Amino acid sequence: MRRPDGEAALAFHVMAKPTGARCNLDCAYCFFRKKEALYQESNFRMTDEVMEEYIRQTIAGHRVPHVTIAWQGGEPTLMGLDFFRRAVEVQKKYAKPKTRIENTFQTNGILLDDDWCRFFRDSNFLVGLSMDGPGRLHDVYRRDRRGRGTFDRVLKAARLLQKHRVDFNILCAVNGTNADHPLQVYRFFRDELGAPYIQFIPIVERESETGFQEGNRVTDRSVRPEQWGRFLIEVFDEWIGGDVGRMFVLNFDWALAGWLGRAGTACVFGPTCGLGVALEHNGDLYSCDHFVEPDHLLGNILTTPLVELVGSEKQRRFGTAKRDTLPRYCRECGFLAVCNGECPKNRFIEAPDGEAGLNYLCEGYKAFFSHADRPMRMMADLLRQGRPADEVMPILAAERKETGRTAAKVGRNEPCPCGSGLKYKKCCGRRTAP
Repeated sequence: MRRPDGEAALAFHVMAKPTGARCNLDCAYCFFRKKEALYQESNFRMTDEVMEEYIRQTIAGHRVPHVTIAWQGGEPTLMGLDFFRRAVEVQKKYAKPKTRIENTFQTNGILLDDDWCRFFRDSNFLVGLSMDGPGRLHDVYRRDRRGRGTFDRVLKAARLLQKHRVDFNILCAVNGTNADHPLQVYRFFRDELGAPYIQFIPIVERESETGFQEGNRVTDRSVRPEQWGRFLIEVFDEWIGGDVGRMFVLNFDWALAGWLGRAGTACVFGPTCGLGVALEHNGDLYSCDHFVEPDHLLGNILTTPLVELVGSEKQRRFGTAKRDTLPRYCRECGFLAVCNGECPKNRFIEAPDGEAGLNYLCEGYKAFFSHADRPMRMMADLLRQGRPADEVMPILAAERKETGRTAAKVGRNEPCPCGSGLKYKKCCGRRTAP
């Protein structure tokens, strides 16, 4: 998640799961549901001892004036509000002089009420609210344990957050259903919900009985590579046409960072990873939120200091494997500096030459990067000149107007006169069509 002021992430980031995998919903695509099997005798409630050690060691382990304490799940609201009130007091106890502590909190919104929202506002929490678009799309997979849709309850939560002026981002899982309706999803968040900060998360759900990252088959709920590319392209065209500077799509921020030579802004696009670890409710620390598996257990913060676990040889190997296992197809790609093979959890298909380890979403990402290349370069140039990125919009609008004058001379299947390399019907012809 990102603050509206765009502050960067810390050198390492701990995602704490105070309820483990326990949740009050039964979302069909959730990759974390099966993790309960790792702790079969647990009550899935973080003790105050673990909570205090998490906070103390996180603050002590940073030599920067800004520290993030992150709460995820499962569903963290199941811990109850008093747990987080105590957590904020613990943070005050261990805060260093001139250190600003920020809390992030990912939730499905079902249990939010005025008390929660007042607490978030007064304690300066940044909330990530999970929502998959308008009701008919959201309710396809985001259902409660009785099989009921949750859209109306999540919408109520969003309105409560707005009422109390809580900073919040929308976390939208792009799946095999809503991926076919990119503009409906984006315009809902922009025009109906009035939520300007969005992160789109591609659902890649592998068919695995254990819930671990194994096998090379995905479920029908997963977004297909070409779907993902199309989704990003259509949302990008809408955004670049009039929303730069007023709507903030984290996926585009991450991509733009690559064109600026700062691909490590997000772990998914960084050359290496390993600095975003996951803390279970009992103090167990894992290499990554997507690799809460026995092979990736680093240790427990009650017995081994957090900074030692994050800096361990095992974790360093985990992080550098992202770079070292890239197939040649990736290493020779023109967008390597932007993508770096994306997240290792998605690298389970073969490249065209048969080498293993290609990202399942590669086809979609390449289509998007190719499509967005020119406007991304333009925005990067503007930013290097100290000018706002939104100045790209009138430049592109003037170009589209000029293109429109010559469009009558261009066939739908001929190359687009804008120079993109795409057919006219797939580029400016689509954007200018009534």
